[in-house]
Amino acid sequence: EAAIPKMLAPCLLRRVVLTVPLVFVVALLLVEPVRCDQEAGTAIPAESRPCVDCHAFEFMQRALQDLKKTAYNLDTRTETLLLQVEKRNLCDCVTASLLN
Repeated sequence: EAAIPKMLAPCLLRRVVLTVPLVFVVALLLVEPVRCDQEAGTAIPAESRPCVDCHAFEFMQRALQDLKKTAYNLDTRTETLLLQVEKRNLCDCVTASLLN
């Protein structure tokens, strides 16, 4: 009679070893996965969120300011280059007249 529990123990152990992972896998399959868009505590009420048009308007304002700065810098650079050319032409004229 003592031999039966000795033989029964490895059989039960084998069943437990096989059953526990199986139950764990089934439990994982039954649980609904959490998606990225379901983050807890990050929802902002619609009243406090700026509208899409407001974001677009702010973006366009910044882009316009950048364009104005670029245009001003180009105008300044062009004016500087034109003055340098005029100065060079005047110097060439003065030098040529002095040589004659």
